[in-house]
Amino acid sequence: MKEVRVKSVKVARKRLVLFVLFAVCGTTFYLLLARLGFLVPVSQLPAVLCLPACKSEQPVHPLMAGEQLLNHTQPLSQLVKGNIAEQKTSILIEKSKHRLTLFYNLQPIKSYPVVFGSNPTGDKLHEGDRKTPEGIFHIQDLYPHSDWSKFMWLDYPTSRSWQKHFQAKLTGKTNWLLPIGGQIGIHGVPSGDNTLIDQRSNWTWGCISLKNRDVDEIYQVVKRETLVEIVP
Repeated sequence: MKEVRVKSVKVARKRLVLFVLFAVCGTTFYLLLARLGFLVPVSQLPAVLCLPACKSEQPVHPLMAGEQLLNHTQPLSQLVKGNIAEQKTSILIEKSKHRLTLFYNLQPIKSYPVVFGSNPTGDKLHEGDRKTPEGIFHIQDLYPHSDWSKFMWLDYPTSRSWQKHFQAKLTGKTNWLLPIGGQIGIHGVPSGDNTLIDQRSNWTWGCISLKNRDVDEIYQVVKRETLVEIVP
């Protein structure tokens, strides 16, 4: 009887060890695939799993008529009295109009010309499609950049980005082996290449690009968590 119990304990231990090994290996594999953009990060799973009944994003900014650049030749210091409160600023980017507009208290105060990924029409669905994503994002970090003056890093992919990514795969628009991509931001141009903006040359891999003097000005009045809305 004692030998049977000892044997049962040994079997139970082996099963526990195997279970732990499978759990560790599975978790490691999941985290690796999530890091490479093939699977949703654990923190975003609850929001993404609402498929197919996910609520659509609601517009934040009022759209502006025409394609003019609002107050583009005036410095921000002349447009807003006193110090600009960073928590009151937000950004609207209209891809079809090549226009980025800085808002203050949800009121447009100044516009800038911008360009996008080299395949600009349509929403970004996967890595390498050279498209600029559409939707509501936030700046997750911002820092000086050696090649493009400044970089304002957006929180793409959001849970909504993942939803669209998987919907594209389920409907056959995107290959299942393609990751979602990342590293999308707002930045300047290589030194001396302002003509890329003047000529509306969409040269990036999906980022939003401005003239360096323009990105430098915006950089001073935004912060982490600043809302950025990108529309077609």
